[in-house]
Amino acid sequence: MTRILVTGAGAVLGQGILKSLAQAGDRYSVHSFDPNPLSVGLHWTSHAGLLPMANDASYAARVEQALDQVRPAAVLVGTDVELAIFAERRAEWEQRFDTQILVSSPEIIEIADDKYQTAEWLRANGLPYPETALADDRAAVDALVENCGFPLIVKPRRGARSVGVSLVRDRASLDAAIVPGTDQIVQQYAGPEDEEYTAGVLYFDGGVKAQIVLRRDLRDGNTYRAFSGDFPDCEDYVRRVGEALKPHGPANFQFRRHASGEFKLFEINARFSGTTPMRALLGFNEVDMALRHLLDGQPVEQPDITQGIVLRYLEEQLVTNDAVERLRAAG
Repeated sequence: MTRILVTGAGAVLGQGILKSLAQAGDRYSVHSFDPNPLSVGLHWTSHAGLLPMANDASYAARVEQALDQVRPAAVLVGTDVELAIFAERRAEWEQRFDTQILVSSPEIIEIADDKYQTAEWLRANGLPYPETALADDRAAVDALVENCGFPLIVKPRRGARSVGVSLVRDRASLDAAIVPGTDQIVQQYAGPEDEEYTAGVLYFDGGVKAQIVLRRDLRDGNTYRAFSGDFPDCEDYVRRVGEALKPHGPANFQFRRHASGEFKLFEINARFSGTTPMRALLGFNEVDMALRHLLDGQPVEQPDITQGIVLRYLEEQLVTNDAVERLRAAG
């Protein structure tokens, strides 16, 4: 079996990658890593280990130890906070440890991480985007109010899962939502909740080779219902964004259809997505497709998407004290 190393086994993203690998059958021998021995993904694989938090001074050295020990054919990154580190060291680590690291360039990671840069990048590439202003630029905020009216969105320039996001409907609530010195942005309202989409592409060899678009319902910032369907205009938009971004492998785009009819993309994730295992259930196992291409040279081809609804639900798992102690001792 092909050895794969997956980080962030306790994160929604990392868990989704592990689920997608499991759906590929017995093709892969998965080695999962996370800082916390209570992370459930560590207990889904026969090989597991601990890494420090990404902001720990010893993180990179410990990753190198894991790569040297496992010697994986490929590495899949399961948290956002690790992406920049792997992106910066990708070429070095691939050569030293004879592996493939599925991560985009530092420049693309930065565009995706910074929501103001995301909007500016879309504008610069002639793609529909939500008008966006830095919250501490009063003149720009006033111009945004004048051009777009209310409602508007106030949110952190860097953030995830709707944490710190406010919908403001008038000037008083806008002023109350802006906290000086907190690096926020003010953004045009992208569109109604029932017109929200999450999409994924696989970009290799100079083009988008496969894509999927799902309409979604959110709960606490995460997708809990995903609807496949016939969305040709969405697919065209997603392909245009993917062709402009040129990620190394996967990218995730989140957008809504505005009242004007334009799509307003408000988030790029230069990685797999929290909806990756949902997509795999619909026949779009992007993790397996990407690995088969990178490791075996198989062409990535657009699969048929099952028409249906994927429902996300909670699930429980018992982990013994002995299993946790073994991880702690090994880490």
